[in-house]
Amino acid sequence: MEDLQYPVGKFRPKPQITDAERQQLIKLIVDAPRKLRAAVADLNKKQLDTAYRPGGWTVRQVVHHVPDSHLNAYIRFKLGLTENQPTIKPYQQQLWAELADAKAHVDMSLDLLEAVHQRWLIVLKAMKPEDFARTINHPESGVQNLDRVLQLYAWHGRHHIAHITSLRERMGWDKKASKRNLKRKK
Repeated sequence: MEDLQYPVGKFRPKPQITDAERQQLIKLIVDAPRKLRAAVADLNKKQLDTAYRPGGWTVRQVVHHVPDSHLNAYIRFKLGLTENQPTIKPYQQQLWAELADAKAHVDMSLDLLEAVHQRWLIVLKAMKPEDFARTINHPESGVQNLDRVLQLYAWHGRHHIAHITSLRERMGWDKKASKRNLKRKK
């Protein structure tokens, strides 16, 4: 069950990162919307409503969760850059995943993720190395610098995309889609 829940491994932040590592993390954040869109491409309603693991969220809930989470991350960065160690507001992810909008068509959340990441990238590119040392206070996990937050959300996107791509692989959905496409071309 461990690899189904953590297909890219559990989040393990480095206490310090270099600017080169920071740029790689930013690239992962930039790539996440495109990779998430590709991960759900051609999935039908039944597939979108399949849980990625027993007791886990459906693919649809995962797709809606990622922009919810990354919108919070973007706001946390802005708070961290404009306030002195602000205490950020946690949210109940599981309850958010049960709200009506988590049952909506996935395209709106894919579009939202792209927009949030475009704005977030502008902020990230304007940051100086010392800006990443600024801190926020998370009531549940304590004080953390923006380098750690950057590591978390670079991992977060990969983590949830892997939930979907590993499910596709286990279910053989890509093979079935390829066979359908070959039949259509004949």
